[in-house]
Amino acid sequence: MDILILGGTQFVGRHIVLAFLAGGHRVSILTRGQSPDKLPENVERLRGDRADSGGLDTLAGRRWDACVDVSGYTPAAVRASAAGLRDRVGRYVFVSTVSVYAEPGRHPVREDDPLLPPAPEDQTEVTGASYGPLKVACEQIVQEAFGDRATILRPQIVAGPFDRTARYPYWPDRASGGGETLLPGSGEDHVQVIDARDLAEFTVRMVEQNVGGVFNVAGPRLSWAAFAGVLGVRQPVWVPAEALERLGLGFRELPLFLPEHSKQAGLMDVDNSRALAAGLSLRDPAVTARDTRAWSAGAALTYALTPDREAQALAAWREEQAG
Repeated sequence: MDILILGGTQFVGRHIVLAFLAGGHRVSILTRGQSPDKLPENVERLRGDRADSGGLDTLAGRRWDACVDVSGYTPAAVRASAAGLRDRVGRYVFVSTVSVYAEPGRHPVREDDPLLPPAPEDQTEVTGASYGPLKVACEQIVQEAFGDRATILRPQIVAGPFDRTARYPYWPDRASGGGETLLPGSGEDHVQVIDARDLAEFTVRMVEQNVGGVFNVAGPRLSWAAFAGVLGVRQPVWVPAEALERLGLGFRELPLFLPEHSKQAGLMDVDNSRALAAGLSLRDPAVTARDTRAWSAGAALTYALTPDREAQALAAWREEQAG
């Protein structure tokens, strides 16, 4: 099949490109050419910015069996590509996010749960607050343009090699350092991510089997105690959520941690049964941790929680307990 990827050089897109190539398909990518590109030579590079007038001119006269949009963040850009490709691609796969849900505290979060109000058509600034509403608006544009030829994927936090967000990689990197390790909560809270390679392979399956609809794409749900075991943490020091707040440690310092009864805890309880029934296959969490560590060991990532700050926080926690 002939596949067009909007984006494709970085993390999720890179894995999707590689998965289509592994399936024997021909891949073209449309990018602005501003990011490092380490994709294989047999990927066709097309240049364009759909946010600009004429940004899709390079696609003129071309047809693809499917388009996968991994870089659609604003309504104007997605409307441009949806309108421009409506008659030139068979299926439009839009990579969205579980951040579209209006009630993220639900347990579990399902595809039919209420969504946030869509962002205004002219909104272009992507922030933590606008990200979900923007993706809602983008989903609606794709569904309106493609109908049953639209596939909406809502991934959980994505993990694996090439992840430069420094969220998931913090944990295998920290575990590899050994010693006392500050861990959030009691061990009974939950963490849930999706391996980028599982997301990529599911994307290929949706295209190959011509499947439409909306799918949460989430991995195994683990207790933090089980996650610590997967990581190989040998000296865990569990610090309760309320103490973390007093110590000034939040999601930035301790990524992936959402306390079990917090307003967003449902985002660590995302129902993936629809995707599993459609063929989503999940790697063992230990494989995700191992492979991410193997990659991040040479990636020079920077983390908010430095060893010194972690040691200071542990000392302050012990002093508070002794109090």
